[in-house]
Amino acid sequence: MAEKLKIIPLGGLNEIGKNMTVYEYGGEIIVVDCGMAFPGDDMYGIDSVIPDVSYLIKNRARIRGLFITHGHEDHIGAIPYVLKQVNLPIYCTRFTAGLIKLKLEEHDLIKSTKLITVAAGSSVRAGKFTVEFIHVNHSIADSVAFAIHTRMGTVVHTGDFKIDSTPIDGEVIDLARLGELGKEGVLCLCADSTNVERPGYTMSERTVGQTFTRQFQGCEERIIVTTFASNVHRIQQVIDAAAACGRKVAVTGRSMENIMRVSTELGYMKVPKNTLMDINKIKGLPKNKQVIVTTGSQGEEMSALYRMAFSTHKQVELGPGDKVIISASAIPGNEVTVSRVINELFRKGVKVVYDKADMLHVSGHACQEELKIVHALTKPRFFVPLHGEQRMLQIHSQLAQQMGMDRNHIAIADNGSVIELTAKTLKLNGSVPAGEVYVDGSGVGDVGAVVMRDRKRLAEDGMVVVVLPVSSHNGDLLSPPEIVTRGFIYVKESGDLMRELQSVAMDAASSVPRKRSRDDGDLKGAVKSAVSSYLFKNTKRSPMVIPVVTRL
Repeated sequence: MAEKLKIIPLGGLNEIGKNMTVYEYGGEIIVVDCGMAFPGDDMYGIDSVIPDVSYLIKNRARIRGLFITHGHEDHIGAIPYVLKQVNLPIYCTRFTAGLIKLKLEEHDLIKSTKLITVAAGSSVRAGKFTVEFIHVNHSIADSVAFAIHTRMGTVVHTGDFKIDSTPIDGEVIDLARLGELGKEGVLCLCADSTNVERPGYTMSERTVGQTFTRQFQGCEERIIVTTFASNVHRIQQVIDAAAACGRKVAVTGRSMENIMRVSTELGYMKVPKNTLMDINKIKGLPKNKQVIVTTGSQGEEMSALYRMAFSTHKQVELGPGDKVIISASAIPGNEVTVSRVINELFRKGVKVVYDKADMLHVSGHACQEELKIVHALTKPRFFVPLHGEQRMLQIHSQLAQQMGMDRNHIAIADNGSVIELTAKTLKLNGSVPAGEVYVDGSGVGDVGAVVMRDRKRLAEDGMVVVVLPVSSHNGDLLSPPEIVTRGFIYVKESGDLMRELQSVAMDAASSVPRKRSRDDGDLKGAVKSAVSSYLFKNTKRSPMVIPVVTRL
């Protein structure tokens, strides 16, 4: 029987976020990435969404390790939640390990987790797999692609990448190694599809530094810059531009402070002497000598920039004489929250620089020409587009076909699909459980579809509680039902409707045969049905109706 290599994406397909891919060969498993996604607008009260790992729990004895491409939340955010269910050794680069450590400390998992750092250019043996770390450029330091070697062949898993010929740290993507692998023979390429819709090349990160220099020179205002906390090269450029203009820099926002600490300790960020200042002390300087670097580029409600915009930040009060530079583009779905913050800043008389035309942000993902270079260098026999919504996966498939690949050698899969490879064939063969697990506070997975449906209904139509005081002797109603509403209508202004509801509830309760032991369930069912029907008929709304029977 022919040997088989299975590729099973558990997240990251038909969505942006919660990236996780399982590789299975010779009865053993390795996992690449373990990310989370941000909740949608209809996920009331949910903090984050993580992949369903029930397949990994079931096969935990066969897992040889978790390999992480880089330290963004959509690749590491689910690690603490998954580790509580399956203990795995984690292999990653030094900076990524620093970020994962912060999460493990927060969840009290540092002692029980084996975290192994691997330098780009090195390889790790994990059971029947040998995983080679290959340096790539991305919008976070220390990003890698993997060449996953098995006896059957090599799979190149790019992770998130771009080709930047002038990166801030001077470390260019290792295209030479990708070319060597292509010559040796690549069985399958699994590649990032995020920017596949864009023609041409992604701009270099260095172009943003030139924009900062232009924005800082001759500026008399205090400057507040917001960007993704994880983009240490972007923050480095802000600090360099500030130092060149004789300004001091303060940092605010928990994730920004954490990442600054990790990146300076590990040497990924070099801060010129006497440039950093405490946020409380910098206020004593003239405005044209201050730069504040803050979280909040996505308009998140608890972020430092949001609090500044809505006057709830303890140390920084914004107004005329301030310039806010938003050095990030809105993640799809966050456009409304970002524009709310921008509007509030304008209302305060703040000068806001957010125009994409001024090169304030460049993507960390490869555009079409860069993807073509990687396809041309690796010359894969088979191709699986990863990391993107359906249209991105389809366009990436078309791009591969333009490069001469047979359509039958490409697998456009769903989360949970089992992609089966032999040396000569590729096919989709069944599926494993894969879906969304909701994280709500300290609860993981305890909020399911039924709870989400209830929350949606409560948010849209509110609720009506009907309290029925019933005699424990003969089952009679002792007084008219009490009606309590939340999120439906304001009771004091709707006396007529309340009286009607009381009467409908009393009639429904009376229609249930009266006996001392009459079933509370029958009573509740009759009242709920009658009140719901009446409300929909008269208000065209369907609030949640909750009858409560109190025996007196």
